Amino acid sequence: MQSDNLSSIQTSLRVIPRDQHNVSRKEISPNALRVLYRLRDSGFGAYLVGGAVRDILVGGHPKDFDVATDATPEQVKGLFRNCRLIGRRFRLAHVVYGREIIEVATFRANIDDGSGDRETDTGGRLVRDNVYGSIEDDAVRRDFTANALYYAVEDFSVRDYVGGFEDVQNRLMRLIGDPVTRYREDPVRMLRAVRLAAKLDFEIEAATAAPIPQLAPLLAEAAPARLFEECLKLFLSGHAVQSFLGLERYGLLGALLPESAKALKSNRSGALRRMLLEGLKGTDTRVANDEPVSPAFLFALLLWPAYCRELMSLQAQGTHTVEAQRRAADRVTLHQLSMIALPRRFSLPMQEIWLLQSRFQQRQRKRVMRLLSHPRFRAAFDFLCLRTAASEEHMADVEFWFEAQQHPDAIAHQEANAHSEDGEEGGDERAPRKRRRRRRGAPVAEAEAPPTQLKNE
Repeated sequence: MQSDNLSSIQTSLRVIPRDQHNVSRKEISPNALRVLYRLRDSGFGAYLVGGAVRDILVGGHPKDFDVATDATPEQVKGLFRNCRLIGRRFRLAHVVYGREIIEVATFRANIDDGSGDRETDTGGRLVRDNVYGSIEDDAVRRDFTANALYYAVEDFSVRDYVGGFEDVQNRLMRLIGDPVTRYREDPVRMLRAVRLAAKLDFEIEAATAAPIPQLAPLLAEAAPARLFEECLKLFLSGHAVQSFLGLERYGLLGALLPESAKALKSNRSGALRRMLLEGLKGTDTRVANDEPVSPAFLFALLLWPAYCRELMSLQAQGTHTVEAQRRAADRVTLHQLSMIALPRRFSLPMQEIWLLQSRFQQRQRKRVMRLLSHPRFRAAFDFLCLRTAASEEHMADVEFWFEAQQHPDAIAHQEANAHSEDGEEGGDERAPRKRRRRRRGAPVAEAEAPPTQLKNE
């Protein structure tokens, strides 16, 4: 299916010389340049390819750099001692420079050579692809035209085989080949289309966008671990709001976050959606300011509508509030895990953020001090602040706990005065003496007698 789809595509090489594009070696990682030059000096073709070229063309500053070459993974490994080979579905070479990894991929072919290195399942999803070919084959094999641009270090030109340069200039995301077939090969491409359009402020080309709502359920076939990584890219790269709106627009939200999508649809006031968008806006701001964002907090936000809906359902059935909260948290987490592999190091703090919300209504001194010292307090308080976007009824709690953080001693003093006013004769009433634990074998009367009585006896 795939070979028929791609082999029929006609390629036409367009060479964009240096004076007609803005890709400069100053914007390219020195380590990526080392890889490119060593491959070239060893007699291999080597090109910077994909997102790095695309991002520089639109004025961005890429952090990841990929290289495409006609050298096999084993030949690449022979050139670099700091190289490791990875992948079974796609065989790749990673050249490691400290924390930076330059990914080197061999040109892949359009057709199956019968070697068994290309496999698809019954639905057309590609499960193995290690048949190598020419640079023209490789260009056609890439997902979007904007990602099929090659920068050559020998003459500093950009090489375009499928019209990607023009699409980048027109800010358009266009799939290479038949969209339905390409989405069936890899359903995650639907999420990539939305994510890249949000990141680059591109429009998804009409024919590329048309099949997405109908094919959205295919995401259930993708690996949950891969969907988790894609979610992090969608929402923790500085364009979370636009990514969310894109998921809504193209019918992908219900496939990726089914319980939350149902809850948002049933929330007629739109309060939950307002809160979610406000939270994503804050996430984008933190990313822009180079501040950390926890995946636990992100998923607490994304799954909060589902949690609220499940909690209301359990309470309507007569379940006690505390038990309903725990059950709702467990159920929502379990349902989502079937789609997205959320690690426990994130799912447990996520649940804590939810369960701590009810404790913000408490005002007793000991409970206030205990909550202030909770390791998840700050995240839970930030979440409480977000909830004011959905309802102003939480404003009093936000004000109290803000003051409690600033002046914890004042809270303790205020509570102590309240206890004094409740006591008799100006607060001289003493707390009842604690009973002593009964000693084994001692008579009940003796065990419960006050210490002074025991001494007199």
